[in-house]
Amino acid sequence: MACRGLLLKLEKLGLITLPREHSRRAQAYNSLRNWLVHPVQHRQSPVRASLKTLVPLPIGRVQKDEHKTLFHTLLALYHYPGSPRTAGENMKYIVFYRNANPLACILFGSPAWKVAPRDSFIGWDTLARKHYLHLIANNLRFLILPWVRIPHLASHIPGLIACRIRNDFVHKYGHPVYLLKTFVERERFQVACYKAANWQLVGQTKESTRNDRYNTIRVPIKDIYLYPLISDFQEALHGIPWMVAIIHRELIFNAQEYPGAATPQPKL
Repeated sequence: MACRGLLLKLEKLGLITLPREHSRRAQAYNSLRNWLVHPVQHRQSPVRASLKTLVPLPIGRVQKDEHKTLFHTLLALYHYPGSPRTAGENMKYIVFYRNANPLACILFGSPAWKVAPRDSFIGWDTLARKHYLHLIANNLRFLILPWVRIPHLASHIPGLIACRIRNDFVHKYGHPVYLLKTFVERERFQVACYKAANWQLVGQTKESTRNDRYNTIRVPIKDIYLYPLISDFQEALHGIPWMVAIIHRELIFNAQEYPGAATPQPKL
């Protein structure tokens, strides 16, 4: 996918000309956005309501084949980059309304290998990133369907996901995640929903891309937002087990509260 994207960018700049057959395929891919997806019927009736009249909203983790087809159909038709090819670990959710009508969908996938502001925020070096990168989930897509008009829904959904995604990863992949990340194109979106959901802005991407050897291709700058799922996420992302972090915190508290008491020493 990285090589294909680079070739398409070079052709757009007029630096190369791809074979006609490949160009047609690229154009078809960008216009239809429904690779391996046969669009399914879904209601498009306008939904106008206040959030308090709808909660609790049912959020379904996409597991059944019919829900997978619906999920990819919605992204292919209504999300501007379309439906991505998910490689590696991923988690898909659909937010439903009454009578199982979809309101929104959200996709998490594997994180980028190297993101300087993120790695600095965590305190990672190359070795730590290599061992614990799988403990981060990247929010790849977030779509509120165009006929939905529910104030504050966009900030409500990330909060609902944050309450369950750790356990969902454990059930599906056998390990939790401790940090959520997303890129937001600053010129296209105002990111009010992530700010209202307490995601933290930690930096921006560069105008260049990793596929650009000569620094001539310019890509949109994106803000980098992070959301820790536990308070001791930095310890967890450095390989310190969650329970050990709790015990360590309790020992510090007891030492501060009872300075004269003997501190138990671990037996080696």
